[in-house]
Amino acid sequence: MAIMITDECINCGACEPECPNTAIYEGGMNWTWGGGTQLEKVEFPDGTVVMGTDKQEPVSDEFYYIVSDKCTECTGFHEEPQCAAVCPVDCCVSDPNWEETKEELLAKKEWLHAETAAD
Repeated sequence: MAIMITDECINCGACEPECPNTAIYEGGMNWTWGGGTQLEKVEFPDGTVVMGTDKQEPVSDEFYYIVSDKCTECTGFHEEPQCAAVCPVDCCVSDPNWEETKEELLAKKEWLHAETAAD
């Protein structure tokens, strides 16, 4: 599962610097695929190509949020999700709508941090 931030978030920002994938952003802030990763571009199954520096719409305008496509639950980096470990109000929780196996999370980590651009 990816981690999500609930609406109980107090916007303290403790989680953001802990994410090894730069998957956490302040509410209202645009995000990018390339931020914190090696991705220069992302090609989707429908043939759409997005550059790593292209700004994406915020997932939330009110609270810190996690981009599920970039979240690996810190698999391959740490024993537990670091956002949840540092959150003072326990609002970083497993997202029941985004289930992934450990193997899928490790593959995502490798894809995000590959030494060459992902095509």
